[in-house]
Amino acid sequence: MSEKAFQDHYPEDLAHCYGCGRLNPQGHQIKSYWDGEETVCRFTPAPHHTAMPGFVYGGLIASLIDCHSTGTASAAAYRAENRDMDSEPTLRYVTGALHVDYLRPTPIGVLLELRSTVKEIKGRKVVVSTTVTAEGKVCARGEVVAVRMPDSMIADRK
Repeated sequence: MSEKAFQDHYPEDLAHCYGCGRLNPQGHQIKSYWDGEETVCRFTPAPHHTAMPGFVYGGLIASLIDCHSTGTASAAAYRAENRDMDSEPTLRYVTGALHVDYLRPTPIGVLLELRSTVKEIKGRKVVVSTTVTAEGKVCARGEVVAVRMPDSMIADRK
């Protein structure tokens, strides 16, 4: 994909998240993109993401769903306002609620594909539904209620 990832548009002071922050060298640094009306993110778990030999730790799956979904919420909010993601004011979203269903064990060391759809945009809230697929099989499904980042988290922005 040649376009910039959603996360590449985040201002520097808001790009340190463990899951999606491009400026966090210890984090996952996921990248999310539009694919028609869905969004997509691809990530290959490393050996240290192990729950037990051969399988991914469930917390990683939840983290991927969380960050891909909040990135999707942000991109959807910009799209709904017909704005570029680099435009001000910044529309960043945080997790209000996260629900994950683990449907089957997720193999480690293979490419995971996350696909999300926006179920609802209403005021400061965006509801996103996400699936995690490995080797053509859905391993997990999640829903995130994302809320626009409160002013208290960005009050000191320049």
